Amino acid sequence: MPRRLYKTSHKLGEDNVALFGLDVHNPVFFIAALTMVLFIGLTLAAPDTASTALLATRDWVLTTFDWLFVVSVNVVFLFCLAIIVSPLGRLRIGGREARPEFSIVSWLAMLFAAGIGIGLMFWGAAEPLAYYTGWYGTPLGVEPHTPEAHRLALSATIFHWGLNAWSIYAIIGLALAYFTFSKGLPFTVRSAFYPLLGDRIWGWPGHVIDILSVIATLFGLATSLGLGAQQIASGLNFLFDIDAGLGVQIAIIGVITSVAIFSVVRGLDGGVKVLSNINMVMAALFLLAVFIIGPTLLITTGVFENALAYMGDFFVLSNWVGREDTEWFHGWTVFYWAWWISWSPFVGMFIARISKGRTVREFLLAVIFAPLIVTLLWFSTFGETALFQAENDIGALSQGIDDVSLVLFHMLEQLPFASLASGLAVALVFVFFVTSSDSGSLVIDSITAGGKLHAPVPQRIFWASIEGLVAAMLLYGGGAQALQALQAGAISAGLPFTLVLLACCFSVWRGLSADSRALRAIEQAEKAS
Repeated sequence: MPRRLYKTSHKLGEDNVALFGLDVHNPVFFIAALTMVLFIGLTLAAPDTASTALLATRDWVLTTFDWLFVVSVNVVFLFCLAIIVSPLGRLRIGGREARPEFSIVSWLAMLFAAGIGIGLMFWGAAEPLAYYTGWYGTPLGVEPHTPEAHRLALSATIFHWGLNAWSIYAIIGLALAYFTFSKGLPFTVRSAFYPLLGDRIWGWPGHVIDILSVIATLFGLATSLGLGAQQIASGLNFLFDIDAGLGVQIAIIGVITSVAIFSVVRGLDGGVKVLSNINMVMAALFLLAVFIIGPTLLITTGVFENALAYMGDFFVLSNWVGREDTEWFHGWTVFYWAWWISWSPFVGMFIARISKGRTVREFLLAVIFAPLIVTLLWFSTFGETALFQAENDIGALSQGIDDVSLVLFHMLEQLPFASLASGLAVALVFVFFVTSSDSGSLVIDSITAGGKLHAPVPQRIFWASIEGLVAAMLLYGGGAQALQALQAGAISAGLPFTLVLLACCFSVWRGLSADSRALRAIEQAEKAS
């Protein structure tokens, strides 16, 4: 069946302006860039004021809109399940004759490395331990240091990194992939709204959608890059007694941004794909090493027990009404939903970019369920190991959490080959850092170039540099409260994009339903002939 392209008078790049070697979309590039430059400048000029404003905005959003984040994520997850089991799932991204550009292994490696790599490294041991000890509240208000706290520590962690998170990525990715490759629209977030807005997506409604996408992506990336810099600095301090202060963290961001620029200049095949495959091999070796030298039997039984606990606790953790664990609920669940939503333009666009030729059902099943398996294995391995040490008075973790960025290294310290494992952890965070930055740059390039898949090299360098600067400014402006400042940036940027996410669901349904009806008509005509 030939692709049924949308009829539109707009041409790709029609609103673009050539400027200093850049191919920029007017006004998306200029407004987004000016907003980020102003944020960087104001944070440098008044870091204390910036920190106060960020934290105040975070508190207001959490208090006022916690329900919106939770309801939205639940709706998106249910919507994805409905698409999977419906006849809409058999439609193919790019048309009936389209075939995948990448092998299943490379495809999964790229979507995983871009999606949650840094976060898994930072929180793999720290998050379950935090829930178990009540470092920042406990899930459902259970008593810390109890068997119930142990169970919920793992099930709540997997809940935050499992089906809900990847459903957010999946719906944005599906919308962009389908409307770009099947309908011939530019590769930019506004294209997902053509079934709702028609040619108005080329005007200010579309401009606003793309600007919000760029800002949300930058702050979502900055949160992860800031966490990665903190963990690398802590690892270097642990291994070589190098100062882990703010200056070192910002220097690390500078070094890795430089590497990311080199990768992004090489493009998708020469840079991101190669690094993503390296990432997956290193991550698999790291996971296997900890599984073997850690409490192997406990980890093995934990995988099955945690899977059952995740399913058993899923609905109660998804509830937002009458929660007694307000501190934990706001500080963790709502933050995570906002973080995933702020990442969704970036991860969704990146997944879309590499998913041409997949069926809608194959796309949703892989993007939502494959990472759940990795998440379950990862947190069961690192989480159970950390909790085992805490419960048995082994090493620093038995004293609770002092510095959350050091939890992984304190855990590794009590295992054989501690220095080797810690060095591999630092290297892995480094490479995850680079793949997140360069793949994010490619996505932002496309949005700010009006949907073109290949923006000029100077434009790639510009946005990769801006990403690093925003991450550095969140750390600098946060000062002693750097982690809270990183969270505040993600939450604040995620709020407006939540409305975009919900509208996207409706747009996807309308677009897929129309194509499904057209496909059935063509098939009936073919049978009749």
